[in-house]
Amino acid sequence: MGRDRDFGLPPSKRLKLSKPCPRDLLLEGFPAAAAIGAGSGAPMARDLPAHEVEMLGSRGQIRKVEFVRIITQALFSLGYPQAGVVLEQESGIVLQSPVVTEFRQNILAGQWDKSLAALYRIGPIDEETFKSASFLILQQKFLEFLDFGETAAALKTLRTEISTLGINTQRVHQLASFIMCPSRDVLVEKTDWRGAGEDSRIHLLEELQELLPPSIMVPEKRLEHLVEQALDLQRDGCVFHNSQDNALSLYTDHRCTRDQIPSKTIQVLEAHEDEVWVLQFSHDGHHLASTSKDCTAIIWEVVDDESVILKHTLTGHQKPVSFVSWSPDSTMLLTSGNEEVVKLWDICTGTCKHTYDKPSSCFTSCAWFPDGHRFVLGGRDKCICMWDLEGREVWSWKAACMPGIHDLAVTVNGSHMVSTCAQKEIRIYNLEEKSEYVIKEAKPITSLSVSEDGKYLLVNLVNEEIHLWDIAAKLKSPLKYRGHRQRRYVIRSCFGGYDQAFVASGSEDSQIYIWNRRSGDLLEVLPGHSGTVNSPHDILENLRPLQPEMV
Repeated sequence: MGRDRDFGLPPSKRLKLSKPCPRDLLLEGFPAAAAIGAGSGAPMARDLPAHEVEMLGSRGQIRKVEFVRIITQALFSLGYPQAGVVLEQESGIVLQSPVVTEFRQNILAGQWDKSLAALYRIGPIDEETFKSASFLILQQKFLEFLDFGETAAALKTLRTEISTLGINTQRVHQLASFIMCPSRDVLVEKTDWRGAGEDSRIHLLEELQELLPPSIMVPEKRLEHLVEQALDLQRDGCVFHNSQDNALSLYTDHRCTRDQIPSKTIQVLEAHEDEVWVLQFSHDGHHLASTSKDCTAIIWEVVDDESVILKHTLTGHQKPVSFVSWSPDSTMLLTSGNEEVVKLWDICTGTCKHTYDKPSSCFTSCAWFPDGHRFVLGGRDKCICMWDLEGREVWSWKAACMPGIHDLAVTVNGSHMVSTCAQKEIRIYNLEEKSEYVIKEAKPITSLSVSEDGKYLLVNLVNEEIHLWDIAAKLKSPLKYRGHRQRRYVIRSCFGGYDQAFVASGSEDSQIYIWNRRSGDLLEVLPGHSGTVNSPHDILENLRPLQPEMV
């Protein structure tokens, strides 16, 4: 069945070494390993001689030995073994020593004592690494015995081999508990193990490879990993990259041009009767919502040719509509009057499904939870409320130190809620841990926007700066974007483009500003408006070059 039945010989039969080292003492119970390791003359895996350390490349930074070895490995992994062998012969540089080859073959064949013997000879590794690798091999041996129903052999391995290593005591106790598993299915479930056979042994080899020095066992698919890493660096370093095409050419360095950024007005939307305050595309990209000082909101539909047509005009607010929020499935829309009620709209029919009101609330902002059944409302009454679709207030939070809520957002996974106020504070609530921390800004905040992955947030300040904060890392200083104009009005910014690699903001000088998110470089300034641009929201989303006119 491919497993080792040699559990050890009596002490009188073991071959004693004249000068025992820590690894020799560890292997006293492994006769095959001791016999081979004791003056047998078997070659050990080792680095190539110093004279072979030749450097390549225009900067002399690439070791020739390493370069040839990973090319050889790539040839074998791509299915060109003959080419790999020829390269080894011509270069005199082998991918791996005979001992490493033997070691890998023994692992895959389930020859555990022989695997330990090969590990002993595999090369210069420290005692801790040797013990950890031995533990993994013996653990596999133990689990396979249990899988085959050979409980006595498994128990002997645990007592005489694994325990004597003297490491990972907690795991040893856990392994002992697995002996009581009534069936193979229970064993596999409790151990989170793949069962005896090739699959779990390949996984074992991958774990061993992470432990052993890379000069002994070259990590799998190393050349592919290096090429992908280089392509990622080129893509991240390209300030104009705005494409979903992941297949970058290996022949040339990657560079995008300015034409990746939408820069031409293709349509002007003129239906509101007063200033337009907020724009926001639906999550599926099929609709656009706009709100206005004229107390209405409009739902626009994106048609096949990517032009936009008016679908519904939403009326019923008594005050200017200052905030919108799309449901996660893009079928509903919340609109908030300026310190007024919040309304829920059906996108298909354009009808109001519910009006949410509360005495003395004066709602100013709203945000959905990812389940689409709940949302939170914030207002000037220094209270955050959670409601369901039927109009029931599920939960509310009000504290003496809480300021009036100016803007509100929930991360896409529902783990964090973020709020801002006019008192220069960003409050981040960890909803899972029931904790809160505060980021203090030097100037008043006018708006916030959270990235789609829930990792970053943007805040606009009245001192003509936009700050990017990392929600999870709690950075002490933000990345800053400058160039736009903001002194008197509420100006909003947003993430946009492929992988949300850009930041866009409105401006009081009637233009839209676009920066690279990572570098902070100002890339484009888009003219065309006749007044203050309050919100450029999502002009880059889904790569749609839309610039709705804001009166």
